[in-house]
Amino acid sequence: MLENIRIVLVNTSHPGNIGSAARAMKTMGLSQLVLVNPITAPDGKSIALAAGAGDVLANAKTVSTLAEAVADCGLVIGTSARSRTLSWPMLEPRGCGEKMISEVSKYPVALVFGRENNGLSNEELQQCHFHVCIPANPDYSSLNLAAAVQTLCYEVRMAYLNLSRGQYPENHPEDTEYPLSEDLEGFYSHLEQTLIKTNFIIAKHPGMVMAKLRRLYNRSRPETQELNILRGILASVDKIAKERD
Repeated sequence: MLENIRIVLVNTSHPGNIGSAARAMKTMGLSQLVLVNPITAPDGKSIALAAGAGDVLANAKTVSTLAEAVADCGLVIGTSARSRTLSWPMLEPRGCGEKMISEVSKYPVALVFGRENNGLSNEELQQCHFHVCIPANPDYSSLNLAAAVQTLCYEVRMAYLNLSRGQYPENHPEDTEYPLSEDLEGFYSHLEQTLIKTNFIIAKHPGMVMAKLRRLYNRSRPETQELNILRGILASVDKIAKERD
């Protein structure tokens, strides 16, 4: 299970933080690290701070975008240190760990961490099914990247150990299949293009419509079959719109 859990670091500024994050991962039994467009590639300082986790660092994959990093994932959870303009389904750290473990047997799952100075952008957060916030001391809530990785990886490990000990059953129905991230992105792109064709969205002034629709569908989390139905509905609308042109 733990080998199928992906830790994604987005646009990390300091290579030392990448090494420290790799060390935090390995202490909790996680090994799959993906770097999205790091400011500086891992270097000697990264290796030094990784300590005995050099293998995690050496096997880290580097990609250009978050979409590429999570394309084959069925569950993506983004870390958020503060409330955003558009609220999103939230998880506590313990619930985050339990949800990841409950679904990881079906497909890769990802836990996404943002930049050291300002976290994930709104656009990146909208690519996540859920957000998780560590309830730190409100008078001093500044967690460095490695500490945040360590905290959430610990919760993932505890959920894994509890499941292994039979302390609670998997809460994910065995017959439920959710679409992968790339399938959802394909749906959102199709939805936007259809709404532009029908003039529901004005291309030059789209406003917040798509962001709010993303929140709606992420909150309801359609299953694979339901997403196929939605794509079929859009295709039928496209066909009628084309016939009327």
